[in-house]
Amino acid sequence: MSTSRTGSPTPADTSGAAAQYAVGPAQSVDRRSATQGESVAASRHWWDAEADDYYEEHREVLGDAELMWGPEGIYESDLGLLGDVAGQDVLEFGAGAAQGSRWCARTGARAVATDISSAMLTRGRALDTDPQTGAPAYVQCDATRLPFGDTTFDIVFSAYGALPFVADSEGLLQEVARVLRPGGRLVFSVSHPIRWTLPDVPGEAGLTVRHSYFDRNAYVEADAAGAATYVEHHRTMGDRVREIVAAGLRLTDLVEPQWPEGATHEWGGWSRLRGRLVPGTAIFVCRRDP
Repeated sequence: MSTSRTGSPTPADTSGAAAQYAVGPAQSVDRRSATQGESVAASRHWWDAEADDYYEEHREVLGDAELMWGPEGIYESDLGLLGDVAGQDVLEFGAGAAQGSRWCARTGARAVATDISSAMLTRGRALDTDPQTGAPAYVQCDATRLPFGDTTFDIVFSAYGALPFVADSEGLLQEVARVLRPGGRLVFSVSHPIRWTLPDVPGEAGLTVRHSYFDRNAYVEADAAGAATYVEHHRTMGDRVREIVAAGLRLTDLVEPQWPEGATHEWGGWSRLRGRLVPGTAIFVCRRDP
């Protein structure tokens, strides 16, 4: 699972989340257009560099073999959004270290984990220590160009993977629909679009609207030469629904999980304070009609 930094500070406020999570010297932070090519290159570089530290920082909540839908600590074992995965062909795109795919494999699925970052997949393979408990197959690829035949999978899912980090999210969903069998299910989670308006900090400062919800410019961190090192793209709730429909899929549910009772952890800008007031995650449940 990869999580985004939606609502990170503008160039005038780089002392917050952007500086905290930067990999290497981010010389500028901006909201601007970003192409598919530079988004892909930035994501590959970012997650290759971040893989080990990300795992160590978030392991306590993320786990090694759990499908966690959002930093709140909301799990598939609680929500059951994928249905019964046993005996099903399951694809996870933007899998990170494949915790979700590992959970599916141990629940009886034939699971494939894909990610653009080889370092994240290497981290995933290192977690497959017990072959008796099930492990996914691994494929490194760009999620907008899946190397699988048409109608290959019964279930496709992603927890904060790929979609926020590509310019062509509509094309990505069309590619997912292509590999999904008729009657199959797609479930994906992203930062709730309302988070784009807020600074990405867990305290009171993260509750004040600073950005326009309707600004579709990407959040871009760049190095001294101006090359993008981290790119995240914003879509409104309506944008997501239209992309789903354009891909030939049917939206069957939209889950906005509340902060779990008793959970006191923080994860970047996610916290109990914010999570009890505004949604942090949006989970889209879709079908490809027969």
